[in-house]
Amino acid sequence: MTELKPVFTVSELNEYVDLILSHDPYMGELTVTGEISAFKRHTSGHLYFTLKDENASVRCVMFRPNALRLSFFPKDGMSVRIEGRAGLYGRDGSFQVYAERMMKTGDGALYQKFLALKEELRQRGWFEESSKKPIPFLPRAVGVVTSGTGAAIEDIRNVISRRFPGMPIRLYPVAVQGEKAAGEIAAAIQKADEEARCDVLIVGRGGGSLEDLWAFNEEIVVAAVHDCRLPVISAVGHEIDFSLTDFAADLRAPTPSAAAELAVPEEQKLLDRLRENRERLQTALLRGIERKRDRLELIVRRRGGLLTEQRLQQEQQRLDQCREALGDAVGTQLRQRRDALAAAGVRLTALDPLGALDRGFALVYGEDGGLVRGACETALDDPISIRFRDGCVAARVTGKEES
Repeated sequence: MTELKPVFTVSELNEYVDLILSHDPYMGELTVTGEISAFKRHTSGHLYFTLKDENASVRCVMFRPNALRLSFFPKDGMSVRIEGRAGLYGRDGSFQVYAERMMKTGDGALYQKFLALKEELRQRGWFEESSKKPIPFLPRAVGVVTSGTGAAIEDIRNVISRRFPGMPIRLYPVAVQGEKAAGEIAAAIQKADEEARCDVLIVGRGGGSLEDLWAFNEEIVVAAVHDCRLPVISAVGHEIDFSLTDFAADLRAPTPSAAAELAVPEEQKLLDRLRENRERLQTALLRGIERKRDRLELIVRRRGGLLTEQRLQQEQQRLDQCREALGDAVGTQLRQRRDALAAAGVRLTALDPLGALDRGFALVYGEDGGLVRGACETALDDPISIRFRDGCVAARVTGKEES
């Protein structure tokens, strides 16, 4: 007689495996040591992280009641020992450890490397405050060294366009993690410095684990930031993340969005300040004229009427004319400065290479993310990316005709 084997649904299978794990004497109460990576504290108070060693990793979660009992703040690179149980997360069938207690056993190898390199570069003088350059008040253009497809560049574009519409943004796209990331980031910083087409440079990426952000701790990147003649604003990770690039940069921003706010002023606030200055200047001029009028009248009274009424009227008329002339001069100067500011805005808009996209033009990028300026820079079957006003499309070279 053939033995009937059970047929599970996926949910039943995950529940069965979780049940087996919960009744296993080793899995029900276990102790695991390793190094924290990809640490995240959720708004609920739960802690999510990965525990790893040199060969493997396992997902872990510590719920809020247990997290509140911790006597220290966990972070990436920290070596810990956790006690809890193993289980299966039924929704996606992932094996994970439910941590109930956590003890700190030391800092991880990667974090120790970070501290050692930080101290070495500090002794070289790369982090000295005296060598940091001021950020320009109103740059001609803002350069950005980051991923061309990440959320960081979109956040920067949104903030700058809101604060100062028409401000040119020059993107130097790079990989922000992986083996090639450090070399690409350093090369992009050097290229932006040599071109000098922007007045301030934002270097950074969104948040991540210590491993994800490690490219910005590489000496080649820190050296490029330190040697850059352009003022550099670092924007690596979230507010709690620190990289060696942060210490070498001229200014550190907690996030890419905050870096954009530090790079450009608010256009409307500039106009409001100009109007307030004009009003204060006019008030000061009127007060000065009134003081001179009062002084003249006092002199007249002291001289016992030596000045005839006709002469006094002439002097009063001259003072009125001076007041009008001063008012006209101030108004003319303010209009000239307002027109100059408007003209500068028009020139900035005209210099924006993306403005041509609104007129039906397009930008073509090669596989490496660089701008393709002619057919001679392509070969048959090359993948290319074409950017239009409202987005990008992927394409491939199927034919060439050079002129």
